[in-house]
Amino acid sequence: METQPLWRWPELCRALDLPEQDGPDITGLCIDSRRIQPGELFIALTGDPGPRFHASSRSERDGHDYVAHAFERGAAGALVHREVAATGPLLRVDDSLDGLWALARARRQALGGEVVAVTGSSGKTTVKTLLGAALGAFTTAGSLNNHLGVPLSLASAPAGAECAVFEVGTNHPGEIETLARLVSPTVALVLNVHPAHREFFADLDAIRTEKLSIFKGLRDKGVLVLEQSLGKAGLPGDLSTLAFGDGEGADCRLVRTEGDRAIYKVDGQRIAAHVPGGGPHRALSVAAVLCVLKALGRELSAATGLPDSLIPGGRGSERRCGGVVLVDDSYNANPASMRAALLYLRNDRGRTIAVLGEMLELGAEGEAYHRGLAEACRHIDRVVAVGEGMRVLYEELAGSQRWVWRERADDALLEELVGGIRAGDRVLVKGSNRVFWARQFADRLGSALEAEGGG
Repeated sequence: METQPLWRWPELCRALDLPEQDGPDITGLCIDSRRIQPGELFIALTGDPGPRFHASSRSERDGHDYVAHAFERGAAGALVHREVAATGPLLRVDDSLDGLWALARARRQALGGEVVAVTGSSGKTTVKTLLGAALGAFTTAGSLNNHLGVPLSLASAPAGAECAVFEVGTNHPGEIETLARLVSPTVALVLNVHPAHREFFADLDAIRTEKLSIFKGLRDKGVLVLEQSLGKAGLPGDLSTLAFGDGEGADCRLVRTEGDRAIYKVDGQRIAAHVPGGGPHRALSVAAVLCVLKALGRELSAATGLPDSLIPGGRGSERRCGGVVLVDDSYNANPASMRAALLYLRNDRGRTIAVLGEMLELGAEGEAYHRGLAEACRHIDRVVAVGEGMRVLYEELAGSQRWVWRERADDALLEELVGGIRAGDRVLVKGSNRVFWARQFADRLGSALEAEGGG
């Protein structure tokens, strides 16, 4: 059976309000010339989106300087907004970022099936992946949830997809509503509200307001699924909602957790399910998936046997390195997700080691949030602290728990860990993205432990 292209050239022209013309079929979209695959459309973006969006980092790099490189790697065409020194099919618009959003809007109109949007302070990518498997839905890999990732994900969805799941993130007020209106979901899911990106919000209630604003993108008769403790204050009275949680009254209630198994109660029915990755925090993620299935009228059994392999890298995925179990939770961290990971780790047998990186963007309360992790560390055998923010936690710990504090996750720390970790240990690596994930620290630690035979 012949595979349909993601976009035909005339479709692109219509979506961009350009004169319709013939051109190559497009198999995918890409914004990084180093990762372009043959047949894809390269979208040339500038490194600074201007005042419209709050980019986590800004640069003077301009994708237009790499269009020629994209064509060399097999790009079928390029979306640009200025002259480029390259030979190949071009789509010229006034602004390439606006062009990407135009493609996303056009593709959303073409999606006739169910669309789910997921937000929350933590767990978005994991739950998006679980939902994708339970619903048989289109999803994109990774955490594509900002002003670039969301439209790129939408524009990358096959027009014939019967169901699609997208994640929506924020680090400044006002972003979620804008992205939610672009996604225009039939079901919107709010997983949790924690002090992530606290630096940019007045208080925790402001973060709650931002997360719940996802409902403003819902289509007619859409459903908002939210974690029970968030409540309905500030939401329209006629908004259709379902709640998940571990308290009485939840539409999808987590009754109890036993390792990687959990019992839920939905519409009076008790449901047993495997919890990918295990732990109470992931059991709540499965409760969220069950609640979305209920909102869509799907069979709840689709969420009861989801495999551990669905847990994305860096979100608590486990790797056996000889006789050592390495828990890679290094993609990101906030106070709540850090406590959950520590509390789950301390239930393990054998020696437990927590390699903890500082939590960034917490604002003036950052020191208190770091110090407050001491109680969750109480039953951890050894703690390694990384980053200036983690110094206060390190000083708060019992002397027997302190292994070392380091300013950064460098080669010296890697060597020290490999020299001190032994067979039978369970090692957690968790911190903000820039501390470990950006340095591929957990991967490097795992490879080094394997080379050493597990310690």
